[in-house]
Amino acid sequence: MELTDGPLDAESRELLDELIEIRESIDNIDAALVHLLAERFKFTQKVGRLKAAGGLPASDPERERVQIARLRGLAEDSHLDPAFAEKFLNFIVAEVIHHHEAIANSSAPGAHTTPSHES
Repeated sequence: MELTDGPLDAESRELLDELIEIRESIDNIDAALVHLLAERFKFTQKVGRLKAAGGLPASDPERERVQIARLRGLAEDSHLDPAFAEKFLNFIVAEVIHHHEAIANSSAPGAHTTPSHES
């Protein structure tokens, strides 16, 4: 049944109204996620600059291991698939490492480039 074709009975109208309300909530959460990721990347850019200044490697496998374990626990507590949460964090960490490498390369003597996605 197409809910948007022709006149709707009361039950279909109620269903459509609830669907719209739920989708608006999802849209609000998506917006919040984007804003939170932007804030997170502002901090990781600072970490990247500190690592570059101190000659530290872009990747910190022990920190990543601890963060993945922590996020998996949070996911379980929130009834979210821990494997999905781990994939999500791995994606973010890979992008952060890419940024840190770009920062380190731009900090190297003679380099004049800036990392992409700089906030």
